[in-house]
Amino acid sequence: MTILGIETSCDETSAAIVKGESLKDKVKLISNVIASSLSLHSKTGGIIPEVAAREQVRYIIPVVKKAILPLEVHKDLVDAIAVTVGPGLIGSLLVGIETAKTLAFLWNKPIIPVNHLIGHIYANWIENAGIEFPALSLIVSGGHTDLVLLKEHGKIRWLGGTRDDAAGEAFDKIGRLLGLSYPAGSQIEKLADEVSNDIYKFPRPLIDSNDFDFSFSGLKTAALREVQKLQTLGEEDVKNISYSLQQAIFDVLIKKTFTAAEKFNVKSILLGGGVAANQTLRKRFKLEIENLKLEIPFFVPEKRLCTDNAAMIAAAAFYNYKESNWRKLIADPELYFD
Repeated sequence: MTILGIETSCDETSAAIVKGESLKDKVKLISNVIASSLSLHSKTGGIIPEVAAREQVRYIIPVVKKAILPLEVHKDLVDAIAVTVGPGLIGSLLVGIETAKTLAFLWNKPIIPVNHLIGHIYANWIENAGIEFPALSLIVSGGHTDLVLLKEHGKIRWLGGTRDDAAGEAFDKIGRLLGLSYPAGSQIEKLADEVSNDIYKFPRPLIDSNDFDFSFSGLKTAALREVQKLQTLGEEDVKNISYSLQQAIFDVLIKKTFTAAEKFNVKSILLGGGVAANQTLRKRFKLEIENLKLEIPFFVPEKRLCTDNAAMIAAAAFYNYKESNWRKLIADPELYFD
């Protein structure tokens, strides 16, 4: 089955083609085209929804056309169209949904609505075999930090999530305090790489709680206090705060994930979302598995598939195939896990 995916939940405009043969195997990535308006949002220190949607209206048709060109893929070879219906920015979601609905009507193709968060999980199945159930997935991004248990395809149990700021959101907010441009996560990672001592020892919120919830809003206050103590925020100060911040967030993510993995006796651990592109986080997960002497395989998508993209939406649709009436398809900005 060949699926065209469309993703426009935030500031990216993406279309992709994936091809799958069996639910027991990986899917093949044929194309994955992404256009971003990030450069515009960097100037304002954050995403302006109206600007993102206007840019997506400009990009969507060229992106779709480019996605269906490789390997002689064209509309007659597409079996279904998958599209993100939420969560996300309402204007952005509508650009993708209305485009998908139009194509479904014109091409007479079935349409499959996809939860963006589930898409991040299924980025792990792109060109990646060997995932066994039950699997535990940590989704960590700018807007979400969630732990979910996958019993099998289509059967997902939400275990816990952030009570306030997501991990990526904490990086961006504290990055602003440090004078870093938006988005700050990748810059903080680079700055932290030059440090090896946790000077500030920021709090690890909820690390010992008896649940799988997260809370990162307090880290902004802790970082602000340290910045206010400094008369001048120097380059070394920024590096040290970046390192301590990253350590605090990753300690919580790792502790919660492996506690859940042990409790539910999982056979695979999956990482997904924009923050999953962080190489330090990837290394720490692998190191924790070695330290605990666990025989649990760890999966994380290629870096380019961690951030928002249509390939993960198409992959999620393949493994959770459920057609919808295009006339009734609507955007749900607040969509979460059932």
